[in-house]
Amino acid sequence: MLKSGILNPALLALLARIRHTNTLVIADRGFPFWPQIETVDLSLVDGVPTVNQVLDALAPNFVIGRAYAATEFRLHNSAKVQKALAARLGNIPLVYEPHIKFKRRVPLAIGLVRTGDTIPYANLILESA
Repeated sequence: MLKSGILNPALLALLARIRHTNTLVIADRGFPFWPQIETVDLSLVDGVPTVNQVLDALAPNFVIGRAYAATEFRLHNSAKVQKALAARLGNIPLVYEPHIKFKRRVPLAIGLVRTGDTIPYANLILESA
């Protein structure tokens, strides 16, 4: 029995299939469904869990080479919200691009993790190193 770290078996199975340069989407509650990629839905209620909480859970065992976010994230969120994300990523490069370009990357991902996050444009694409 697992005693620490990620306990969700569907999420663990998804993470085990991600290799070098593969991507994983962590999305807010309103992100569209993408039938061509596996989705692990962790949403419980509004704000639980958040994209940042999922990122925190992944970080100890997921080698992130780069992260992508929509430019609109900076336009629709306070400096405090933006700094919280930047702090979690540390030295990991964060590439901002228009939401339309961001969504073109989604079908190429190994999978998508849906959260209950309500922060506008909180979605991230993580590229494994």
